[in-house]
Amino acid sequence: MTAFTPKDPDYEARVRASFARQPMMETLSATLEEVAPGTTTIVSTIPPGTLQQQGQTHAGLAFSIGDTAAGYAASSLLPKGFEIVTSEIKIHLLAPGRGDRLVAIGRVIRPGRRLTIVEADVHAESGDTRTLIAKLMGTMVPVPLTES
Repeated sequence: MTAFTPKDPDYEARVRASFARQPMMETLSATLEEVAPGTTTIVSTIPPGTLQQQGQTHAGLAFSIGDTAAGYAASSLLPKGFEIVTSEIKIHLLAPGRGDRLVAIGRVIRPGRRLTIVEADVHAESGDTRTLIAKLMGTMVPVPLTES
């Protein structure tokens, strides 16, 4: 894995504060577990409202936490005063989302000044069993932070 150097020494606090401002993640019972330069981990306890008709986790939950994990991985490398937005992201669904929780691990593949290439793996966990259920790959774009 490539080691990245963040441009903001307070990157972790900035990423955690941004995550805390996302009501969507709260709705999905998602928490930001780990933050390091170029990688983040987000965990969801799979709320009942995120199940599909067959009783499995809806792909929308895997997509949302995977996209967010990849985005914050990219954000961890930005200078102060910038945030990240998704330009495009693709998901490959590999297995049913069955388990007690979903774990999304986002990583930067290649950072750039205008575009950052990212990926995320989403696993379903049940006890000691961990199954890769989705793989995401996409492009993130840095944008100046606007005060609202």
